[in-house]
Amino acid sequence: MNYPDILHMVLSLVLEGAPFILLGALISGIIDAYLPSKMMDRLLPKNPIAAVFVAGLMGAIFPVCECAIVPVIRRLVSKGLPVACAMTYMLSAPIINPIVALSTFSAFANPRDPSQPWMMMGSRLILGYIIAVIIGLVMTRISAEKILRPGVLKAAKDNAALSAAPDVKADNRDGRRIVQALRSAQKDFVDVGMYFIIGVMIASIFKTQIVFRPSMQEQIYSVASNVWLAPLILMVLAFVLSLCSTTDAFVIAADSLFTKTAKLAFLVFGPMMDMKLIFLYSTILQRRAVLLLVIALSSLTWLLCQGWHQILEPAMPK
Repeated sequence: MNYPDILHMVLSLVLEGAPFILLGALISGIIDAYLPSKMMDRLLPKNPIAAVFVAGLMGAIFPVCECAIVPVIRRLVSKGLPVACAMTYMLSAPIINPIVALSTFSAFANPRDPSQPWMMMGSRLILGYIIAVIIGLVMTRISAEKILRPGVLKAAKDNAALSAAPDVKADNRDGRRIVQALRSAQKDFVDVGMYFIIGVMIASIFKTQIVFRPSMQEQIYSVASNVWLAPLILMVLAFVLSLCSTTDAFVIAADSLFTKTAKLAFLVFGPMMDMKLIFLYSTILQRRAVLLLVIALSSLTWLLCQGWHQILEPAMPK
């Protein structure tokens, strides 16, 4: 049996994700050079709980996919964005996103059931928002020292001290700011890109040597109709496939074996946590924080999808 080529899979994932990482790095460079350190304080409510709820909706205004969001979050945290708000935005933006909403609607369009695309799109957005806000609310109770990597934490403190100094004036010359933006973008692209490549290589090995094996396919199909196990199977599949949130709906919508609940778990969990994101998150978060995030996202996605199944799926046409 000839399994898909690993190098071909690596190249495919790199070509799919690298442009978005570059875009995110450029945005982070612009933020570093042009965004005042206290701007985020003026944009978000003063109440930390309300700020988390607002941060969960920022993706609708600043749509960024999961590959591009990590370097942006690194820069926003260093500019003073509270960690809880940063985590909420980081998790919600790849889902609470007009482009993703449109692609999900298009993927699930069904002439026999006009309500299906609305239901799947709306459910994805709502569940993604709820999970991101829950994580953000938990993060309001944890100090940044226990979440952020030392380098990110130091950059945030240095920027806070710099912005608090009354005698420090920013260099407003456009030439200097453009150079600063490009240097910051270059640094973020190299730092994040290294972890991205590692994640892509591991994901490619799993996809080509494990997921596509006939024995594995048989086991997946045997549990496709199980309401308890099917969401877990597709969550693992989303983790391994590491698809972009703008295209993943087209991959899973055509499947005729899995329930809509399982497909929803795939659509919600994948943009928040996949194999490449493990390494990208590691550029911002401590290892323990990444591990706890994996556990929390897995548990919340499965539980909420089970609730969705009990309430909504029975009313939907098969």
